[in-house]
This record gives sequence, C-alpha cells and structure tokens, in this order.
Amino acid sequence: MEVWDRGGKGQCVSDGMASSPEDNTSLSSEKVMHPESSQAKKSQHAEEAAFYMNCRAAYLAVLKSSLENIKSKEQLRLVLQQAGRNPSQKTVNKYWTSQTTTLNFDDFCTILKEEKPATKNELLEAFGKIDKDKTGYILHDELYRILTTRGEKMTEDEVNAITEQADFNCGGKLDYNKFCDLYMTTREQCCKSARERLELDSRLKQLQFGNQTEPSSEEITLPVSKPSPRVSGKTDHKLAATKGDGRTPSRPSSAQSCKASISATISMAARSNRNAKLIEPDTMKEWHCAQSKGCFYLEEDGEIISHKYRLHVPQRSAMCITIKPLNIHQEEGISCHWLSVDTALYILKENETQENLQLVSFTEQQNQEMSGWKGELGSGVYWLLPFTTGCRLKKVKTQITEEAELVYRDEDGELALTPEFRAALLDIFETIDLDGNGLLCLEEYNFFELRTSGEKCDEEAWAVCKENFDMRRNELTRQGFMDLNLMEANDREGDPSDLWVTLLSLGYNKALEMTEACPFVVDIYAEKCKPRIKAMYLEAGSSQLNRAVCKSVVRKGEAKVLDGCENVIVYTYSTGGRITSVIENKSENKVIIHVNNEQSKNCLSNRGLTVFAVEVAPKSMMVSQHVMPLNEQEEWLYNCVHSLAS
Repeated sequence: MEVWDRGGKGQCVSDGMASSPEDNTSLSSEKVMHPESSQAKKSQHAEEAAFYMNCRAAYLAVLKSSLENIKSKEQLRLVLQQAGRNPSQKTVNKYWTSQTTTLNFDDFCTILKEEKPATKNELLEAFGKIDKDKTGYILHDELYRILTTRGEKMTEDEVNAITEQADFNCGGKLDYNKFCDLYMTTREQCCKSARERLELDSRLKQLQFGNQTEPSSEEITLPVSKPSPRVSGKTDHKLAATKGDGRTPSRPSSAQSCKASISATISMAARSNRNAKLIEPDTMKEWHCAQSKGCFYLEEDGEIISHKYRLHVPQRSAMCITIKPLNIHQEEGISCHWLSVDTALYILKENETQENLQLVSFTEQQNQEMSGWKGELGSGVYWLLPFTTGCRLKKVKTQITEEAELVYRDEDGELALTPEFRAALLDIFETIDLDGNGLLCLEEYNFFELRTSGEKCDEEAWAVCKENFDMRRNELTRQGFMDLNLMEANDREGDPSDLWVTLLSLGYNKALEMTEACPFVVDIYAEKCKPRIKAMYLEAGSSQLNRAVCKSVVRKGEAKVLDGCENVIVYTYSTGGRITSVIENKSENKVIIHVNNEQSKNCLSNRGLTVFAVEVAPKSMMVSQHVMPLNEQEEWLYNCVHSLAS
C-alpha cells in the first residue's frame, strides 16, 4: 500500500449519511481566500510537487514499482543517492536497524524529509573549520589524516579518488570551493537524470498532483504550555493541516481527474452535549481486577510505538476492559498535554500460533477520556493491542526559549539533580512502573532501557545495581532510580548529554515537558475469575493491529461502493470521539483514491491534510484516515468525498 498526502483544497460534496441520535446539525460557512495567501500557497504547491516527483523518480530508478519495497541496506543507499543524497553508513544504519526487514515508498519519502541535502554554504563552513588560515585550500596530507581517522573513516583508495581529481586539486592541495561546486552540480545532475528516466518511461508517468494547504493561524497546534492541541472560540475551523503521522508521509494529491466517487457527511455534537456512555457495570467493585500501565511514544519519523499485552482469562466470564491516558503526578498548575490523546484497545484471541490472532472486539464505548468494552470472554489467552489515531499525538514544532537545567553543583561542589529534573524523573518512574507497586522489577526496568539505550540489563548487571542503589525485594525504589541518574551525571562530570538522550527518547522536550508521549493505564475487570495481564513488547503497531483496525471498521461501519467501480468499497465508522474510514480494493489492479475533506469543519485528521490521495494495492484494504474534533467543546462536521483518480 502506498499513500500520497500533502493535498490541497478542492470541492467536497455531501450525501446525507445518517448521523447518530446525539449528533447535532451540521455547520456551514464561507471561506475567503486572500490574493497574497493564494500566491504563497501556489509557491508552496510547486515546491511540494517537485519534492515528490524527485522522490518517485529516485525510487523508480532503482525499483520497478513504488509498491515494491526496499529490501536491503544497499538498495536504501542507492535510492538515497539517486535522490541526490550522499548517505554515510551511520545514516543508513539509522533507518535500517537490526529489526528492519523492508522499507516502503512512504518510509523513503519520510527519510528524504529528515535527511536534507547539505547546502554549499554548509559544506564551505565545514571545510573552513579545517582551513583555519582561510586560504581556500586544504593540504592533501591534512585531508588524508582527517578522512581516515575521524567520523566514518574512509580508506586510502577512497581518499585518493578525491585527491586525484584534476578539477579541484593542484600542487598537493584541494581547492574546496571548486570541490563544492562540482559536488552540487553532480548532485543536481543525478536528480535530473532520475527525473528524465521517469519522464521517458510512459508507464511510470505520475499523475499531475494537486496542491497543499498551508495552515492558517487558527489551524496550527497551540504551544505546548496549553493542555491540548485544540483551538477554541470559532466554529468555522478548516481541517487542520498540521504534520501527519510519519508512517504515512504526506504527498501531493491527484486532484486533476476523478471519475467514480462517493461522499459521506456526519455531523457530530460537541463533547459537552454528548451523552457519556457508562462502560462500568454497577457491581464492578466486587469483580476481580488486574491493571497495567503503558505508554505511547512518538518516534523521530512520526511512527508511534507502545507496550503490548498478553491477557490470561482462566474461565469464561463477563468482562470489562478499559484504557485511558494516565494522569501522573504533576506540579500544580502544569498541564498534562497527553490527556487529550485518544486511546483504544483491540482485543485479539490467541489460537494455535501467536501469528494467527482473531479479532474479538475493541474498546468503542466512551466515558470522558476513558474508552472501554463490555462483554464475555471464554477461557484462554488474549492479546491487548493499544491504539491511538495519531490525530493528537504528533510532531509539533515548539519554540523553546531556554533549555532546562538538569544538574547543578551544591555548596560542597557535589553534583545534584535540579528540582525540575527530579520531578520529571518521578513522573518517568510512575510511567515505567507498569504494575503500580512503587518499585521497578527487572522486566519493567528493561522496557525503560530498551526505549532509552536499545539494550537490556541482564541479571549480572542487575545484581551490581542492587549493590549500589536502593532496592527492596530485588526491585529498584524511586530513590534508587534517582541515584542511578545522578551516577550517570557524575560519570560524565556534569555533562547532561546522556541524560537528555534519555529524556528525549521518553517524549520530553528541552523544557522538560512531555509532548511526544502519552502514558496510559489499562484496567481489566472479570466477574468470575482473576485475570492476569502482562506487558510483553514495546514496539510499533504490528500488521496484526493494522488488520484489526481495518476489520473493526469493515465490521461496524457503513459500506459504500464507488459509483461505477463495484470493486472499491469505502467503509466509514463513527464513535462519539472519532471517525475512521477504510478503503477496500477487491480488484486485481492497484487503485488511486482521491480523498477530499474540504467541507469538513472543526476537524483534525491524522493525515494533517484537507486533500490527499492513497494508493491501494490489489486485493487489500487500508485506513484512509482517522478524524477527530479539533475543539471538542464545539460541534464538528465530517464531510468527505472519496473519488477514483483516473
């Protein structure tokens, strides 16, 4: 499956799809486009279209189809080079880890956004640090010493390949101004060649894409000092165009030619006007209970990872399963940004193999921030897969005026943790203490280690911790956790770099605010038996979760066949708090579906766009989008048109 986002604005037609009883009437308003704004957007449109044309040209210079996956590090290096990048081994390893088996076209676009090519000024600045006398030249001996001993070391032959080029070498010296000129020219020529090959091959010609909408001031997520990325005070909100989930990177949409289409309109009431559905049985206080905490973490590329759980039910019983954001201890007056993040659990039954999981249900009933499910489960093993749409947990650019201090030296010259850092560490402890007993066992600590360092602590290292830090029943106390971080600061003589690596990986920014993570708590209630829940993994959403999301929408949602295209079906499912659409392609060929949300009001999409397109592989289905209200205290209108692009 392939996704093209970065859409522009286009027309959307509604069709009176039935709304739920508690929903209110739809909103409508006129939009005015100023000439200056329109001109700026045209410029943005052109840049965006050029970027994605380069992405596609580079990808297809190495692979036969944009549906084909990158299968090795070498292929990744080649496509990056075709896009005018010069990736180091470190860069390749950053995106192709020991866990990576394939990367798709969406991943490639995301990587190109992250790995921007160096400008000539940046190259000259780097050379200038070596050329301290500012002569414009670097001696070959000096160049050889640096390139073979620093950073990603080059071989003698590789250095010679540079110094033997007559275009920018003379008298044992490198003219780095000429070198930079040639480097820039070669890079552009590489991109140009890839584009020309794409244009010559008529089978690979891309559709002319539409335009991206630049968000207006009321569409941009508020600074992190606010409790949630919402906007109040207006009812005429355009679909927010903030950055979308990195796993489905944005591409320009194909708005030029659409034939078959269907539309859906759902008007949703403000949260304060919706009747909360009680999800807790009246007698639940007498039921057996099990609980575990967990966390959603936002990766650098926008992907969301979380804990995944194994649930054991000893005998058939009525059950109630809930999930909600965790309101961990905070200083008074400081908001928990993550409390507005949507959470859900998908319940899958384990059969003969872990790979063969059967969707049972998901938590669709809502009670404020909590979502839950009531029903009966037979005895056996189940998997609980946490899910968030990514509408509210996404990358947000914030202006940090001053970096928080983590450590200081006291009157005796000894290092100590600042009160602000101690408060953050207490919140981290609360989050990673999954069973909530106030102590960290080795398994809990290892989830923390895997997230922050990528390595586990073995029994031998845990024994060393026991000798040096406060433990109780072979579990690390809060004070022990504090001392462990203080020891890390002492090991670096007060340099907070490693401490910041830990904090950033756990979703904190440089102001010590948790903006890219969402702690949550899962509660399991059983009437007739004692359930057991255990966190098993901390990883990205699996194919099992993706299938579960699609199946749940197909099972519960309203199905509409594209007019004149009976093999393409769009399913739309609405709960009180979100709307999800899924596209199923039953045909033998891939299809490109144009998605237009232009007429939606007060909506926030996980794509972050009003118009985009998705490419659906043959005999498959995929999520088109998740949509939530931008401001929950106001009514919101979902008005979406899915069209088959020709």
